[in-house]
Amino acid sequence: MEWLDDNQLGALVKDPESHSVERKSSGSDRSGIRRNICAFANDLADTRRPGVIFIGIADDGNCAGLTINDSLLQTVSHMHQDGHIMPFPVINVARKTLNGCEVVVLQVAPSTSPPVRYHGRVMVKVGPTVQEASPEDERRLAAKRRGANLPYDHRGMSGSDISDFDLNYIRNRYLPATIPAKILKQNQRDLSQQLRSLRLMTEDEATNGGLLACGTNPQFWIPCSYLQFLRIAGTKISDSIRSNKRLTGKLEDILKQIDALLDINISESLDVTSAPREIRQPDYPLDALRQLAYNAVMHRNYDGTNAPIRLYWYSDRIEILNPGELFGTVTPDTIGTGATEYRNLLIAESMRHLGFAQRFGMGIPMARTALENNGNPPAEFSFEPNLVRVTLRPAS
Repeated sequence: MEWLDDNQLGALVKDPESHSVERKSSGSDRSGIRRNICAFANDLADTRRPGVIFIGIADDGNCAGLTINDSLLQTVSHMHQDGHIMPFPVINVARKTLNGCEVVVLQVAPSTSPPVRYHGRVMVKVGPTVQEASPEDERRLAAKRRGANLPYDHRGMSGSDISDFDLNYIRNRYLPATIPAKILKQNQRDLSQQLRSLRLMTEDEATNGGLLACGTNPQFWIPCSYLQFLRIAGTKISDSIRSNKRLTGKLEDILKQIDALLDINISESLDVTSAPREIRQPDYPLDALRQLAYNAVMHRNYDGTNAPIRLYWYSDRIEILNPGELFGTVTPDTIGTGATEYRNLLIAESMRHLGFAQRFGMGIPMARTALENNGNPPAEFSFEPNLVRVTLRPAS
């Protein structure tokens, strides 16, 4: 995406608000800013250019005299990945001085996978106003998708169709978790149209992410989409196996099995000398294991590999082996700092809706905190060709 330069931005500051420009005198209207981000990402007018939000400019185009500080910049910068807008929009945020006025400039790239939703609602820009999309608007947005540029989980699976979904699960679980009840009640479209709007289907095929989230047999279509669990009696892979589990099914099925499996394998030591009550000390904190396992499901590479996620529980350590290298702008130096980029946008979105991802970009930091609080050494990350390995060691 080619962002607008200072000369282009300076010319837009004084222009009337339109389908590509919005002005805010302050950053206090966070809902309004997010609604505009969503609308610009949908790019109903098909400008294929960034939409621009000027924060610090009054409605009449004059400078609002807003103090631009790091807190405001950080708040605005995080709006694209705080889970309110799905799928994650691509934005550019900068502090600039335009026509003598210091402002925050937020540019929003048109999404390659519309429709984009804010709290389950598809927002579009019609002239200077933001409004909820009509069914015809949503149809137009869905038709704009450009398959060659889509992430793997947004692409259609050749040979699949609507019959490959668990339709009862979609009606009774996925749709209510994804779309506000009021909108569902008002929705007069048939189910296939709803599935296209949610990117679970292309025009006539199930998407890879749709099959993973809601398919009757995801592993038939994507054989690598399971987790292999081994409980090993010793410290080497060749030692005897105490337990061997293959976690399969829909995305939510696998995540729930992960929770149950981790819970029953954690051991606790009992300190009866601590007054006034005994203290139970787990060898590994459940929340750290859960966050790292969920992170593997969300970020792994599902494309062009037959390798599952592997969780190997040795007598002296746990290893989580995740297919794929680090993605996008995430590097060995920035992993776990809150920096994140999403290989699997639809899977991340589904996990958020289903309640398995509450704070994007915080899984590894939360795991690190849980390990430290429990007395475990820090997690060890190693980056190998087509593999990310996380090693955990028990509390001493």
